[in-house]
Amino acid sequence: MAAHVRVYTTTVCPYCIRAKALLKKRGITYEEIDAGDDATRDWLVQVTGRKTVPQIFIGENAIGGFDELAALDARGELMGMVGA
Repeated sequence: MAAHVRVYTTTVCPYCIRAKALLKKRGITYEEIDAGDDATRDWLVQVTGRKTVPQIFIGENAIGGFDELAALDARGELMGMVGA
């Protein structure tokens, strides 16, 4: 079963665009969540310890942002994590 992927983004974010493009390129479906409001941002900081976007979750695991996503892909681990 494929893991649920969530990508917390804001409207003007080049790293968000790159993360979504990588997921699409790999055929990974994801839920995009707007992190532009204070409540969502506060929750992300509390859960991940990070203030930046994108913040990407695979299942319940926060994997980080675009750099961490790209590193998982480069190591060949991304597809296994999502269950593809």
